[in-house]
Amino acid sequence: MITLHKQKAQIFTFLFSIIVFVGCSTYKTVTKSDLQNPYEAVKAGEFDNGKMWTFDFPPMNYFEETYNFKPTQDWFDDARLSALRLPGCSASFVSEDGLVMTNHHCARGALDRVNKEGENLPELGFWAATLEEERKVPNYYVDQLVLIEDVTDEVKSAFESGKNDDEKVKNRQAKMKEIEKRYNEETGLICNVITFFNGGKYSLYGYKRYKDVRLVFAPETQIAYYGGDYDNFTYPRYDVDCAFYRVYDEDSKPLKTKNYFKWNKEGVKEGEVIFVIGNPGRTSRLNTVAQLEFYRDYAYPYTLNLLGNLVKVYTNFLDNHPDKKLEYQSRLFGFANSQKAYTGYLGGLKDPYLMAKKKDFEKTFKSTVFNNPALKEKFGSTWGDIAAIQAEKSKIFFELNAYNLKGFGRSIYFSIAADLVEYARQLQMSEDKRGPRYKGGALDTLKMKFYPTYEAEIENATLEFQLEAMKNAFGNKNDAFNKLIGGKSPKAAASDLLNKTSLTNKESVEALLEKSAEEILSSTDPFISFAVKIEEKATDLRKTYQELQGKEAAKVQPLGNAIYDVYGTTFPPDATFTLRMADGVVKSYEYNGTIAPVITTFYGMYDRYFSFKGKPDWDLPERWKNPPASFDLSTPVNFISTADIIGGNSGSPLINKNLEVVGLAFDGNIESLPGNFIFDDTKNRTVAVHTAGMIEAMEDIYKAQRLVDELLNGKIK
Repeated sequence: MITLHKQKAQIFTFLFSIIVFVGCSTYKTVTKSDLQNPYEAVKAGEFDNGKMWTFDFPPMNYFEETYNFKPTQDWFDDARLSALRLPGCSASFVSEDGLVMTNHHCARGALDRVNKEGENLPELGFWAATLEEERKVPNYYVDQLVLIEDVTDEVKSAFESGKNDDEKVKNRQAKMKEIEKRYNEETGLICNVITFFNGGKYSLYGYKRYKDVRLVFAPETQIAYYGGDYDNFTYPRYDVDCAFYRVYDEDSKPLKTKNYFKWNKEGVKEGEVIFVIGNPGRTSRLNTVAQLEFYRDYAYPYTLNLLGNLVKVYTNFLDNHPDKKLEYQSRLFGFANSQKAYTGYLGGLKDPYLMAKKKDFEKTFKSTVFNNPALKEKFGSTWGDIAAIQAEKSKIFFELNAYNLKGFGRSIYFSIAADLVEYARQLQMSEDKRGPRYKGGALDTLKMKFYPTYEAEIENATLEFQLEAMKNAFGNKNDAFNKLIGGKSPKAAASDLLNKTSLTNKESVEALLEKSAEEILSSTDPFISFAVKIEEKATDLRKTYQELQGKEAAKVQPLGNAIYDVYGTTFPPDATFTLRMADGVVKSYEYNGTIAPVITTFYGMYDRYFSFKGKPDWDLPERWKNPPASFDLSTPVNFISTADIIGGNSGSPLINKNLEVVGLAFDGNIESLPGNFIFDDTKNRTVAVHTAGMIEAMEDIYKAQRLVDELLNGKIK
């Protein structure tokens, strides 16, 4: 018997002999021309810019040609008014009594807010058996898009009235705010001017905001996030990632709405057409190649490094303090989710095939512009100007971020030091020139709330990572930083600084607030001293970068005009966390040498549980470990489709042609992550919870019959 290693060796020898034989038989010497770019012939795809269609200009002809389906204006209006937007997520009405469907991971914050002392709703789930038990979520709202107006001419006229780039951008921003204010006063709606096609089109969106939102149902986090971070952005999946709210009216009664998606218990079958109605967050599909290369080489690697450090910090902390899980688990989920997402974004930008498609699109686009004298005169320099700005940004990007002492991924001690320096600078001004927080009674309030609450172990670990990032950015060229770390490693320097600083003590900081501005600025505390020394350089760099961003914004506007002039609405604009519809079909794909099942069932969930022997990420909540005999394990739980989604689409309903809910979007597969800059439905898949699976779980596991009846009947029974 030939072993596997021998087989591989024989295959390699055979292939090598073919290569040698072919080379020798032709007597051809390999030259530079033979080593051409293998991706040179790659062409852009028809839908590389995606299928996130707006309701301003829906693709009626495309739907008819592709699916033999021509929806009416009433269909689009009903879909728009049935859809909702939550803070950071999507949702929809699913009954005439204000019942709202979204994802569990979109409701995690709400679970924390309504969690009472002694409860653990994120871990154990929540079910309001009666209307009276539905819990109001404080400081929460849902938005419904009820008004769309084209304001392109107003905004573009304001932009063109500027005498230079800076003035053009300022005029545009001022006009957008003016329009928002005018419509808000006229309609009473929450109004936003939305930029489409990089400025090729502008629309006014008016939202009706509902503020009385009450939690109705949410399963355990374990079953909603089944497989944890290991299975996140993967497929097959087995997640019951759903949650339900209810909107109440001004009289504290369930809101009556005629616009809602009816429930289809049967769900979907392979090959069926579906539409995702939701609010995709942000995409960069219409950016230039130079802008994408800046993300690839600077912005994304930097962000990934920060996220990687935060995941390590919070993972280690929770390993050491499992009792803190309720307080910090959601934050860790967020960091880990973002880390995987940015890994996929960066991986896509490093994929030579995908980038070849982007380059071909830009080449064709530029050729169209340059072959039209009128377009060339208006837009010919745009790509070169934008590329030059990226080059200037790249020179200072890492150094600038090292000087940023506050915000995402920064230690609290640098942040307190920066706040103290800003406080002192404000005190040096006469009161009439200070910011609102630094004068009168507001100053006293600021001093009372100045010192933040924080977890020292987390901040100490973050400090070490921050010092390491600063060292990588500065090298040995920054005298202030060299003095701060004193030649020590980031780990040793962090320990030394924590022993020397007084900023770990609330009383010491409060005592500093009572001193003069000069005394604060001359403090020998290492963090304060460093913040003072870098202040001027950091301010100059920040100003330079902001100027570059302003110039870029000014150049992106003509790029948007060119895109719209050349292509119109033949493809959709980039996502803007506003309402879109994405079409697709329920379809499998190949991966890892096999094929993905279109639909997964509860059998698969239990197989994961037993295969991993109940390890934490694949453990089951207690009520799921011994399901009743009526629970049908063959019921579909998740399914996939070719619909185009991205972050922000979480909680979006998947509907059929009859405006019936057949699923609930909660994720994309790992292959979908490059969708931030290019869409390719070869393997890009939306992962959704199946309507049949939700009903089966609520009916047999949670005994939530009241909710089941309302979904199936479209109203409170």
